[in-house]
Amino acid sequence: MAQPAARPVRLVNYLAYGANDVLGAGSMAVISAWVLIFYTRFCGLSAGQAALIFAVARILDAFVSPTIGHISDHFDRHALGRRFGRRRFFVLAAIPLLPTFALMWLPGQTFWYYLVSYVLFELTYALEIIPYETLAAEMASDFATKARLAGVRILFAQGSAILAGFLPLWLINWLGRDSPHTFLIMGVIFAALFMATAGFLYAFSWERQRPVPPKPAAGSPLLHLWRNLSSTLRIRAFRLHLGMYLGGYISQDIFNAAFTFFVIFALAGSTQAASALLGTMYIVQLFAVMLAIRMALRSSPSRAYRMAAVCFALGVAALIGLWWAGLPATSGWIWIGMGLVGLGRGALNYIPWATYNYMADVDEIVTGRRREGSFAGVMTFIRKATQAAAVALVGLLMDAGGFAPKADVQSHGAVLTLVLVMGIGTWAMLGFGMAVSRRFRLSRATHGVLMGEIEHLRSGGREPTSAQARDVVQDLTGWDYESLWGNNPVGGKL
Repeated sequence: MAQPAARPVRLVNYLAYGANDVLGAGSMAVISAWVLIFYTRFCGLSAGQAALIFAVARILDAFVSPTIGHISDHFDRHALGRRFGRRRFFVLAAIPLLPTFALMWLPGQTFWYYLVSYVLFELTYALEIIPYETLAAEMASDFATKARLAGVRILFAQGSAILAGFLPLWLINWLGRDSPHTFLIMGVIFAALFMATAGFLYAFSWERQRPVPPKPAAGSPLLHLWRNLSSTLRIRAFRLHLGMYLGGYISQDIFNAAFTFFVIFALAGSTQAASALLGTMYIVQLFAVMLAIRMALRSSPSRAYRMAAVCFALGVAALIGLWWAGLPATSGWIWIGMGLVGLGRGALNYIPWATYNYMADVDEIVTGRRREGSFAGVMTFIRKATQAAAVALVGLLMDAGGFAPKADVQSHGAVLTLVLVMGIGTWAMLGFGMAVSRRFRLSRATHGVLMGEIEHLRSGGREPTSAQARDVVQDLTGWDYESLWGNNPVGGKL
């Protein structure tokens, strides 16, 4: 049976969908750039304690996120899901909880306060962001519309990252460099933005029609949940997508966690200088996203990914070269490094989210079902678990290298450790993502073939429409054509 006609995605829908990534990316930009500085320089925690808070919260959230994704896939069995939307209900429920972000930045508290407040925000973040990540696939089915939705999302993400970079600088200039209230005011401003954009998203988004919700599977609900989630990893395109996503994003996590310390202690800069550099980098990223949107639509996303990774790697090399040459953060040469870093990071931010929007389509031809929530949950689970490990490792290595909290000057060993972590860690993850990208062949052309085969199977077809279609679908799914459309363990048949 053919799918009902798609509802047109208008400008206000693009804007509402994109604006919500002020929460998705904006909060992560603030946290990754500033939380270690806030905890160590204004709260007196060691780098190891700060990294432990980050790691515990992310690991707990990593288990909660896939559960929320699974629940949202089936929430229209319940009256609340039918009334408010199986995805959008969670967006609405999270709005009054988003001020927990501001509570994270209250100065003068204990280790346990910062641990609990961070965990509360991470759980609220998961409650809202996991269902949100399904909405592009819910609202559109064609390659171009999904690519534009991803593009608008990342443009808003880069705008919020620019604010995350410059806002501390403006507040420091207003309140003074030693005021701990800088970050609290920043947290309040961002929390208000999060609530406004989540409300905008709820008002101008929708979900695809699903008249008859599936019946619950027999047996243990918990066992069914984890079988369903783990089965997403049996989709070849999704496994490769995860590799590219982790390579591009964890390289940025490592860079973000180390960069502010690098500017202050390796390049003899200041918090204000780091803020200005980050803000400028995010402006460059904004323009890089615009270029990446065009490249991904007209060319291969995997090729654009590799070009971006090389650009980012060269930028990091240029920054480390400044330290090696003994030049300070005020040197004009630093803008070359920051420009290259920004160009690379902008594309690396966009491309994985653009390709993610097609994963449920690849899964549908395997299972005959739509599981956007499960993919969002698993993606966040793996992302946050690895992100927690990466940032915690940065903090622990800084501790091992002799980093001293609240100190204005660090030892040569501490600075060398910081430089090596930022360089080697970033380059290693970029190399991993590039290697994976060479095997990823989802593009506008192959997606078109995939969608044609889905309609062919939905209409009762059993043989591929052509030998080329067979090859494309088998490469994307990792399954033989005869095993598609539910004729496999993932789809429920042995």
